[in-house]
Amino acid sequence: MSKTDTRLSLDPQQLPPVSETQKLRLQKLKSLKDEDINLDDMPELTEKFWQNAKRGEMFRPVKESTTVRLDADVLAWLKSAGPGYQTRLNSILRAAMMKENVK
Repeated sequence: MSKTDTRLSLDPQQLPPVSETQKLRLQKLKSLKDEDINLDDMPELTEKFWQNAKRGEMFRPVKESTTVRLDADVLAWLKSAGPGYQTRLNSILRAAMMKENVK
């Protein structure tokens, strides 16, 4: 994302009111049977799609600031590859997490 992107947030406790037109549309949608919903613009994803899918291309996890104590030699090793040591640390931890989740 570029630095000019605008982020909007919505407080679930203070949702905008639903208009009468929106309520009617929602009731109409609710009454539809699954087989009556037109999915032409949203084809079903095939097994082939999932074989070629790449994790994380469209998903950006929320980052959380934390303090962590690392051995000095581990931190020196991470920093030795240049800028981005925190990103590398996150990638290493994510790979370990994913490997553990596969078991």
